[in-house]
Amino acid sequence: MQYDDVVMGRRSARGFLKKPVPKDVIKDVIGLAMRAPSSFNTQPWNMTVVTGDALDEIRRGNVERNVGGVPHSREIRVRHAYDDGPHRSRQIEVAKQLFGVMGIERHDKDARNDWILRGFRQFDAPVSIVITYDRSVHGDDVAPFDCGGLANAIVNAAWSRGLGCVINSQGIMQTPVVREHAAIDEDQVIMICIAMGYPDDSFPANAVVTNRKPLEEAVTFVGFED
Repeated sequence: MQYDDVVMGRRSARGFLKKPVPKDVIKDVIGLAMRAPSSFNTQPWNMTVVTGDALDEIRRGNVERNVGGVPHSREIRVRHAYDDGPHRSRQIEVAKQLFGVMGIERHDKDARNDWILRGFRQFDAPVSIVITYDRSVHGDDVAPFDCGGLANAIVNAAWSRGLGCVINSQGIMQTPVVREHAAIDEDQVIMICIAMGYPDDSFPANAVVTNRKPLEEAVTFVGFED
């Protein structure tokens, strides 16, 4: 693929084939993504790639604790709700798109809850990449910023290799579960996970293409002649 094809064609995948992803393919994707820039080339990131029984245990524990009312224990700061405004509007827009193609009605609480549970289960993807960074740099916003660049590089590299991904904070809501079953040391801060696998083209939500705000709304040019 050309770079433009990857960037313009990539979509978040929320339904996956029950097909394992070869380890060599994952290594290829991650190796490419690790060319992402970082501040002063510090490369604060680390990754734990989980599949099989270990990932199933994370899914189970994450669902049970969340459904049981255990408060989330994510180690990165999260905003509980957006105020009314453009951010909230875009959030609502994508929810409407997803629920629309999935046939989930506004009043259908069971279907909506099932969708939430899918997120807790990391959308039943065969692979989860848990991104962490060194606790020695925790509290510095640069390290999470660099890890965000890595996450973007992973999803694009995966798409170029025929894989789909979705960046998913629901899957790491219960940090002790993730840390136990993925064997992540305490010297690592668990930031985010990326669900990865071969996309199921028959899964309606995978066809959703989210809108982007206009260039004119996002960019200000200074010092240029018209």
